[in-house]
Amino acid sequence: MNSELTERFLKYVSFDTQSSEENEAQCPSTEKQFALAEYLRDELKALGLTEVEMDEHGYVYATLPANTDKQVPTIGFIAHMDTSPDCSGADIKPRIIKNYDGSDIVLCKEENIVTTVSQFPELKQHIGEDLIVTDGHTLLGADDKAGIAEIVTAMTYLMAHPEIKHGKIRVAFNPDEEIGAGAHLFNVEKFGCEWAYTMDGSEVGELEYENFNAASAKIHIKGCNVHPGYAKGKMKNACIIASEFAALMPENERPETTDGYMGFFHLTGMSGTVEEAQLSYIIRDHNSGIFQLRKQVVLDIAEKLNAKYGQDTVTTEVKDQYYNMLSQLQDKPQVTDIAKKAIEEACGFCNVVPIRGGTDGAQLSFKGLPCPNIFAGGLNFHGRHEFVPIQSMEKAMMTVVNICRMAAPPQPSQKERG
Repeated sequence: MNSELTERFLKYVSFDTQSSEENEAQCPSTEKQFALAEYLRDELKALGLTEVEMDEHGYVYATLPANTDKQVPTIGFIAHMDTSPDCSGADIKPRIIKNYDGSDIVLCKEENIVTTVSQFPELKQHIGEDLIVTDGHTLLGADDKAGIAEIVTAMTYLMAHPEIKHGKIRVAFNPDEEIGAGAHLFNVEKFGCEWAYTMDGSEVGELEYENFNAASAKIHIKGCNVHPGYAKGKMKNACIIASEFAALMPENERPETTDGYMGFFHLTGMSGTVEEAQLSYIIRDHNSGIFQLRKQVVLDIAEKLNAKYGQDTVTTEVKDQYYNMLSQLQDKPQVTDIAKKAIEEACGFCNVVPIRGGTDGAQLSFKGLPCPNIFAGGLNFHGRHEFVPIQSMEKAMMTVVNICRMAAPPQPSQKERG
């Protein structure tokens, strides 16, 4: 078990870095993300990396210099510092279950918070491994502090093994990925890579280079409040209209009813009074044509309700967030081929899967930095049942090392040099 990797991960999860959708206009969206950014900046300097800097928005960049004179492409590795707004990331209390035996995991006995094998059958794939779990009151933060730990530890591994020849390696850690803004202020030109990889995937051995096209939809409903005793023909209850809007959305196209390449509408928030109400949706689809149709569904429902309750009762704001990176990678097979070989060497297999979500790599690919997504090892992200096998993190760390080696041309043998 790589104690350096594990200890580094446990240190990172001690920082509360939860981002906020309510503060999208500022970056980072929460001031507390700066604490981890500053720690990483100082750690990278202490480890001996060069060109270490943190910009005014909390983006951290650093370099592992090349140790070969060969012409080698500069490549990069990226992970995000923030954790999801969906679950608390404060005062995380991780626990290591060594040699997991395949049984249900009691996270908090007093409150009967249990990660059951029946609900989370992926646990069966990790029997005999060492799992890091929560105490049932917060998320863990493996998304994506596992990725950060794997990248940093891979850099220290390469420094300790100079016989592994590699080109210039750039690393970057950014805020606000969980609210879809992690790549917005990422300085691709400064990063200076021909291509990169985000270490932000899930299950061990996975490689992702197809992701959802994504949009957010904010629906605002304006009601009219009147004393309920005299409301006949006058009151418009915004909460009732909001419920009607939700009921009109396709019921079999939700996250809980879809998988694989199937898209969905996901109601992420609902609040209101008689006077006004709000609904928040995220819209996802791998197919760009169907993605456009999904956005139109929201607009059509709003139009239908305005015809029923009066114009301007329902207003909508639909905003694109990111697009499917596949279109940016199809003509660059070496980027994914190297990743596949590196994963196969570290894990014994490589499982190429579509991302049922998003990653900073999608936006970065459209900004000119081809950027597939590699597994970081964590599972059940964004909730109290999140866990990560230490062995999966070790394989992800070695995948980074393998990529750095494979991106460099073979060194000449002694006979060839002689």
